[in-house]
Amino acid sequence: MLIGVASAAVAGLVALTAFCITKKENECQSRGINEWEKQKEKKRTIARICSMIGVSLLILVILICIPLTLPRLTGFDIYTVVTGSMEPAIPVGSLIYVREEAPAELMEGEVVAYRSDTDAGIIITHRVVKNQVVSGQLITKGDANEAEDISPVSYAQVIGKVTLTIPVLGGIFAAMVTFYGKIVIVSVVLLAAILLYIGTDSRNIPEKE
Repeated sequence: MLIGVASAAVAGLVALTAFCITKKENECQSRGINEWEKQKEKKRTIARICSMIGVSLLILVILICIPLTLPRLTGFDIYTVVTGSMEPAIPVGSLIYVREEAPAELMEGEVVAYRSDTDAGIIITHRVVKNQVVSGQLITKGDANEAEDISPVSYAQVIGKVTLTIPVLGGIFAAMVTFYGKIVIVSVVLLAAILLYIGTDSRNIPEKE
């Protein structure tokens, strides 16, 4: 998905550059500007476009990374929803933010994230049906499931309460942490740096002797 988006963005930027250069050349012809001035104006146009694209790409990467990294510094755990047991409230591909909370304080109707009792590496997100404080267990159920979960959730399994969900973003996050996703992100940052360099270097155009 990220590769497709990046390819479409590059194609769009190339088309924008070609359009701006052609427009500037037409303006120069209509104003009767000589060839040297045309070339100088073309380089300046390219410099401005490269700088604009470079800055835009860096801003895009930052905007994507902020919701995936900054919340961790404030005590949130972040997970991606990969099954439809909580639809429609939490669609597949959603990014969920989980904050640690005392299991005994969890209320009925709240959504919690907890580790599976058979595999601690599996994180499940379901809604609390009943909080059995005496036995230290939660009765949970997925919104899309017809029945409550077979096994109660012990307090020791609970990670925390789901405080925020963002549809789609989880899919982007999952793609970013893959090998190819990391390559795409690094490539975009390098491309932005190159474009900014070209933009700065192209502005230092010597005057004709």
